[in-house]
Amino acid sequence: MSITFSRILRRSLLHRRARSLSALVALTVSAAVATALLTLYADLDAKLHKEFRSFGANIVATGSSLPADALSSIQQAAGTDAIAAPFGYAVATTDRGTSVVVAGTDLATVKKLDDWWQVTAWPSGENDALIGQRAADFIADEHDLKLTFAGKPIVLHGVGHLKTGGDEDSRIYMPLTAFTAWTGASTSVIEVQVPGGSAKVEAAISRIKQALPGIDVQPVRQLVEGESRIVDRTHALMYAAVLLIALTVGVSVLATLSASVLERRRDFALMKALGGTQLQLMLLFLLEALVLALAGVAVGFAVGSGAAFGISELNFHTATLPRLSVVPVVLLLNVLIATMAALFPARVLRGLQPAALLKGE
Repeated sequence: MSITFSRILRRSLLHRRARSLSALVALTVSAAVATALLTLYADLDAKLHKEFRSFGANIVATGSSLPADALSSIQQAAGTDAIAAPFGYAVATTDRGTSVVVAGTDLATVKKLDDWWQVTAWPSGENDALIGQRAADFIADEHDLKLTFAGKPIVLHGVGHLKTGGDEDSRIYMPLTAFTAWTGASTSVIEVQVPGGSAKVEAAISRIKQALPGIDVQPVRQLVEGESRIVDRTHALMYAAVLLIALTVGVSVLATLSASVLERRRDFALMKALGGTQLQLMLLFLLEALVLALAGVAVGFAVGSGAAFGISELNFHTATLPRLSVVPVVLLLNVLIATMAALFPARVLRGLQPAALLKGE
């Protein structure tokens, strides 16, 4: 009986290839889209957070006189994967007699922290300087950059220009050790970049405040809130896309299976007349839909994994490898679509009248 049943099922799928292929394509699209979105979703947070890290610091710690160990304490409290850069500021006089803000910092760390800065060349020597594009207008000789602070002169070598569109363009950046030796000013601002969402940022702020209770620690609200909002909206968009595709595929498969039932009414009527039960007919029809759903998952997983890999490489420049963990979800989705789409046409089988249909009525 099982051999006969499987033979009928196979011949039923192959006899009407156009209908079967149409349903298979729809279910494959569903599985491919679901696989791609779920694969991307699995490490979406990490990729988006990594993209936001390129926008710079998300925590700023300030104080009129930060402790000597402030940087190490903040680094320890923020975590080993955080980036912390110290800044000291002073207003100096240029060789043209104009005032300019000079910032001392660890330029190697700033290069990692603010990799969105547009810099022609990063300084590497103790007397090298990075000049903002607006600050360059106040300088007569960038090669031998002469500055004076509180009557103390210094000569720096300008090696690169900086452009950000912000206050940084009006500053001159130099190594912190040379800055402190020249001005006597210490670090007054520490910018910190903590990987992760708003919850991790808030947790890091709490730890920093506990470690250094005398300083002001604030998140960069615009960046932190914007990151959280974009991540949440991206999640919602992916959920909505999967739901929309599922509904569209469901309608397509429903139409295909309904047409299949109408075309095969005489076949089903003949099976009933030969002793086939209502349950057997409905089971046969549902199994056809499930076989198509399984085939769609097999093909769709390969197509969707390839699409996820390409999208990740194109947008995030990192590969997203296939994830077998999404297969159960994709399988469940396709089975639900196929089952729901087959339920309505299957109900038509109940009302079949073999005698009337075989007479041609």
